Amino acid sequence: MKIIKSIRGRIGIFLAVMGPGIVTAFADNDAGGVATYAAAGAKYGYTLLFTMFVATICLAIAQEISARTGAVTGKGLADLIREQFGVRWTLFAMVVLLIANIGTTASEFSGIATSFEIFGVSKYLSVPLIAGVVWWLVVMGSYDRIEKIFLALCVTFFSYVLSGIIVNPPWQEVIVASVTPSFSWNAEFLFMAIGVIGTTITPWGQFYVQASIVDKGIMAKDYAYTRWDVFIGSFFTGFVAFFIIVATAATLYVNNISIETAKDAALALEPLAGRYASMLFAFGLFGASMLAAFILPLSTAYAICEAFGFEHGISKSYEEAPVFFGLYTALIAIGAVLVLLPGLSLYHVMLTSQVVNGVLLPPILIFMVLIASDKNIMGDYSNSRLYNVVAWVFTVVLILLTVLLLVATAVPDLLASVMNFVRM
Repeated sequence: MKIIKSIRGRIGIFLAVMGPGIVTAFADNDAGGVATYAAAGAKYGYTLLFTMFVATICLAIAQEISARTGAVTGKGLADLIREQFGVRWTLFAMVVLLIANIGTTASEFSGIATSFEIFGVSKYLSVPLIAGVVWWLVVMGSYDRIEKIFLALCVTFFSYVLSGIIVNPPWQEVIVASVTPSFSWNAEFLFMAIGVIGTTITPWGQFYVQASIVDKGIMAKDYAYTRWDVFIGSFFTGFVAFFIIVATAATLYVNNISIETAKDAALALEPLAGRYASMLFAFGLFGASMLAAFILPLSTAYAICEAFGFEHGISKSYEEAPVFFGLYTALIAIGAVLVLLPGLSLYHVMLTSQVVNGVLLPPILIFMVLIASDKNIMGDYSNSRLYNVVAWVFTVVLILLTVLLLVATAVPDLLASVMNFVRM
């Protein structure tokens, strides 16, 4: 009986602290992420599945560091950056984060518009309606209530798993590709591989998971359970992305159909895999975009208010935290309006925002590891020597990949020339 009670007690504590890690990790599979994974499967088949395995490990390390820091210090990442590295670095990080997140928020509303258009609903109806719902639920809700909505939206991602099963891929080939590294000294392949990793690990994700840990009131004594929350979320993020790649590889790649957007993937699936696979893919796109449309503006509002000392938190009233809710409202409005502007290429908006995120990610990762390694800040919860080595290797690799991604985006011909030279 004591063992059963102990197990029940532990499960109860886990359910109480569960949320920030799972929600943040799932939100990383946003509209841009879905488009990237779908394009990877359509263009390279199952080849990039091993890259997704690496990306999942990197995500788990990054989220674990942020979550642990939030639980131990009770402070958000932006707050700690200001305290430890000064106002200038904080201002740089916040300006870049704001610019990137405006573009990324627009891409999430683009994903919402796209998913509704597949079902025959105009974006001029769907975008204002969903923007209003997203705004109202956060402004009028509490953290506990909003987190339940976030967790419910996470369930919609499993429609991608069903899509991947429906297309009936050659599972033996899929499994072999998943555990066998494959690489090509080709600029386009390298760009796609970097994109798969880069879209999984985002600066805003690190700010949000730490802020939500603090907002929920999770402390160091609960961290053993929060760590599992982070790891489970990271696993399912990779799991869902795996099936997105499988679904498009088994249908679009084998029929030599290339795509650029998630909408292209959903529409192309119908004649190849049937109406249900296409509808499930579109439904998953809606859930992914909806969750990220909540999280992106919130992560920005959290970070900026932490950085400059303004009151913040979902459970606070508008009167208590006017800057927090004002920023949140502005980001929702700007993101929705950008989608409705005629002639604006949302594909290029998404691409630009990914590049700006690429500029911000290296310093954020360095700040995170330095803070988590500081015993004066973290005490007994600071990085061990071995974990520090792993964290720095992971950080350096991600920085190198980010630099290559920026070069590939800004000067693709230069990267192609370098790759040709290496092959010689």
